[in-house]
Amino acid sequence: MGGSTLYDKVWAGHVVKRDDDGSCLLYVDRHLVQEVSSPQAFAGLIARGRRVRRPEAHLAVADHAVPTSGRDRPLPDGLAARQVARLEENAARFGIPYIPLRDARHGIVHVIGPERGFTLPGITLVCGDSHTCTHGAFGAIAFGIGSSECEMVLATQCLRQMPQRRMRVLLHGRPGPGVAVKDLVLALIARIGVGGAVGHAVEFAGAAVAAMSMDARMTLCNMTIEAGARIGMIAPDDTTFAYLEGRPMAPRGALWERALDHWRGLPSDPGAVFDREVSLDAGTLAPYVTWGTTPEEAAPVTAHIPDPAAEPDPDRRARMRRSLAYMDLRPGTALQDVAIDRVFIGSCTNGRLEDLRAAAAVVAGRHVDSRVQAMVVPGSAAVRAAAEAEGLDRVFRDAGFAWREAGCSMCVAMNDDRLAPGERCASTSNRNFEGRQGAGGRTHLMSPAMAAAASLTGHLTDVRELAR
Repeated sequence: MGGSTLYDKVWAGHVVKRDDDGSCLLYVDRHLVQEVSSPQAFAGLIARGRRVRRPEAHLAVADHAVPTSGRDRPLPDGLAARQVARLEENAARFGIPYIPLRDARHGIVHVIGPERGFTLPGITLVCGDSHTCTHGAFGAIAFGIGSSECEMVLATQCLRQMPQRRMRVLLHGRPGPGVAVKDLVLALIARIGVGGAVGHAVEFAGAAVAAMSMDARMTLCNMTIEAGARIGMIAPDDTTFAYLEGRPMAPRGALWERALDHWRGLPSDPGAVFDREVSLDAGTLAPYVTWGTTPEEAAPVTAHIPDPAAEPDPDRRARMRRSLAYMDLRPGTALQDVAIDRVFIGSCTNGRLEDLRAAAAVVAGRHVDSRVQAMVVPGSAAVRAAAEAEGLDRVFRDAGFAWREAGCSMCVAMNDDRLAPGERCASTSNRNFEGRQGAGGRTHLMSPAMAAAASLTGHLTDVRELAR
């Protein structure tokens, strides 16, 4: 009777010590280090005279603040240049592997980790970024940490953590034409809210998940944090193994076979008990877009802006009014009547090759609306090279898109790519908070195909209406 969940199995395999309050000292297998969250951690090590316990268990790369154009020139003086230089210096000082800005392996941490085979099933992985849950798509316990915790991992390779409750999200059915994984996860968050999974480790399962590619699974787990959970996981299967085999940092030979034997035992047992379950029928969904300033303020693109006056909960009613005021939207407006100024295709959520293919298929042979500025930012140099090998860059350029180098770009306003006050963006990123893409900027989250459709019409558009 009973059994263990995927989360239980990975957690149990990494507990160094359990304390009376229920917390555990957890061993950390891998740590991704970037330029924004690491300076204070390294400064702490230096101040205390500590060394990095296992330098080879860390991988450093700058992604948040870096420009996505002009990579052939030195970085201009400023905060980004100082952050990148400091990361280079700290990595060299402590012997941590570092991927330079112009390296063919460069990219967003949550894209290059899986690409390199640094991310593996059954491991624990952390990074000073909340979207570290992306790596749970491989059956890993992966979560974001703060600067002081980064220092602790660097020094001890351990962290003190409280175990999470277990939540399973079952995605049934087969998505219809024009409906992507981004639509599924926005629909889920709209249903359960941005706090709906707080305190839980979420396992995604069901026929719709089993049919997903690894790119799609990473998008799904990436957005887990937007529902309030630090950890999102998918049990490893043959799709996972096929993706990882031959990756530079993945096991090889006899070690690969031993790893497979272990990984095949990780999925939740048939009798495993979850504290909460949520089901969603993917076959009933339309493409989704956000209308407000949190990912839960989303609706099918065929819907209208909701009216706060119809919301019975006073707190939610007040939040809706604030969101609509910031977004400059009126209740009752058809979502497809909302005009846009910018389109951003990229980020650790939707900057992979599959995402670029989906967007390119929509814009091929067409042109961006004259009122719109549109850009594509691949999630890594490897994605960029693969896209160029397929001719996707020419498709985008011919359509009027800017084709950029890899980086976080307009997902977060910490670099040169940002919205001006009042500009409205159709974005494939993960957050639509106030000012997230630039002070006063207004963000509508959607899938790559939906963002591509909006670029062509100049307003939020149901991509299914553009089907060939």
